[in-house]
Amino acid sequence: MVAWAICFSREIYSFAAQINRKNVDYVFNNTDILRMKSRHISIRLQEFSERRLIILTGARQVGKTTLAKSCFPDLRYINLDAMEYRDMVRNISSFDWSKDLGPAVLDEAQKEPSVFDKVKFAYDEGQLDSTVLLGSSQFMLMKKVRESLAGRAFILELWPLMVSEILADAPTPAEKPLLSAVLKNGVEAALQHVAAVKAGPNVSQARKTEDYLLRWGGMPELLRLNDDQRREWLRSYEMTYLERDLTDLVRLDDLEPFRKFQQVAAHRSACLLNYSDLARDAGVSVDTSRRYLEYLRRSYQTILLQPWHTNQTISLVKSPKLYWIDMGLLRQTGRIGEAVTGELYENYVVSETWKWCKSDTPTTNLYFYRTRHGLEVDLLAERDQRIVGFEIKNRATVTNADASGLRKLAVNLGEKWSGGMVVYAGDKIQRLEKDLWAVPSWRLFSGL
Repeated sequence: MVAWAICFSREIYSFAAQINRKNVDYVFNNTDILRMKSRHISIRLQEFSERRLIILTGARQVGKTTLAKSCFPDLRYINLDAMEYRDMVRNISSFDWSKDLGPAVLDEAQKEPSVFDKVKFAYDEGQLDSTVLLGSSQFMLMKKVRESLAGRAFILELWPLMVSEILADAPTPAEKPLLSAVLKNGVEAALQHVAAVKAGPNVSQARKTEDYLLRWGGMPELLRLNDDQRREWLRSYEMTYLERDLTDLVRLDDLEPFRKFQQVAAHRSACLLNYSDLARDAGVSVDTSRRYLEYLRRSYQTILLQPWHTNQTISLVKSPKLYWIDMGLLRQTGRIGEAVTGELYENYVVSETWKWCKSDTPTTNLYFYRTRHGLEVDLLAERDQRIVGFEIKNRATVTNADASGLRKLAVNLGEKWSGGMVVYAGDKIQRLEKDLWAVPSWRLFSGL
C-alpha cells in the first residue's frame, strides 16, 4: 500500500522587495529556486482507511495532478484527456480491470464514463484496493459518482493556494492559520494569548503573500512566472475555460452571451444578487442568468454565499451574495485593475475563509447576515452550533464603531454566539471588548 506522506505542489515562491497594493509588481531573479508547497488537504488524506477510493475534484490547474502524483507515487497514472488512453480503458472489461489496470490515478475521469462502473465492480469484488479519480467538471464527475460509487468513495475538493500554503516549503507542512483556532475554540479563547504585533522576515513574507493573492490569486502555475506571463496565462485560462471546461457542463451554440455575463457578474462580486438586474445588464433572461451562475458555481469559479436564517427569522433577506474563488480570475474576467477596493478585499477574505473551511472542516458552514431593517454582518462561520461573525474593513485602522453590527448580532444569536472579529488591512491584533477583536487579515490566514 501507499505510505502516507505530506503532499506538496511544485511551485516557485519569490517576491520583489518593494510591494504596495496600488502598484504591485512581483518579479523573479536568477537565484529563485523550485520549491514544493504543502497543501492542507493532505492532512485529511492521512485519515482515510487502507482500502479506499478517492475522488479529487476542483478547478482546472489548481494542482490536482501534482497532489495525486505526490501522494500516490506507487499508483499508475493515466490521463484520460488523451483519446488513446480513453480507448485503452474502454476496451478493458470489468472482469479484467484489476488484472490489466489495477490501482491507478485516473485523471479527467469524467472523460470516460465507463471507468466508474468498472472501478465499482472491481472494488465490490474485493479485487481492487485503491483508485484515485481526478476531475475538473463537478457536474459530470459527481453525477457518475452518485450513480456508481455512492457510499464507496471519499470525496475531496482542492482549491487555489492559500496564504498559509504559499508560505510553507517542503519538507515543512503548512501551519494551520490563526483562523483554525478561532473556529475551533471561539474568538476570545483563540486570541487572548496571541501577540498583538509581530515583526521579522516571516511577517514581511506573510504581508507580501497577501498582496500577491489580492493581485494574482492562488493558481499554482503563476508563482513561477513574471507579471507579463501571469497576465497572458490568465487570459489563456479564461479562453480555455470557455472553450473546454464550460462545454463539459453544457453545449452553447454561441459563447459570447456567457462571456458577457461573466464580465457583468465579476463586477457584482461581494454584492447581494439581484437576478433581474444581472440579467438585464448582461442582456439575457432571468432564467438564463440563474443557469449561467450555476455553471460558474459548478466549475469552481464562484461562491453563492447564502444568508443565515432560521424558521423564526422572517425579517432576514433571502437572496445570496456572489463571490469569486480566485482573485486573479476575478480580475481577468471583469477586466479589473490592480487597485484593492472594499468589495475586492471582502471577496479575498471570504474566499480565503471558504478555501480553509472546505479543506480542513467541510462541516463548517459559511453565511452572511442581513436583515430587512439594515443590520448586516459580512460573514458568519457556523461550526458545532456555534457562530463566529466577521466584519470586513479594507482599512489600516479600526474603531469601536466598526464592531457595531457584530454587537447587535451577538444579541440576536444568544448562546450560539462564539465571538466576532473586525478583519482589516492593518498590523495589530486588538481586543475591542470581550468576544470582539480586530484582526489583520494576513495574521488570520497565516500561522503567525
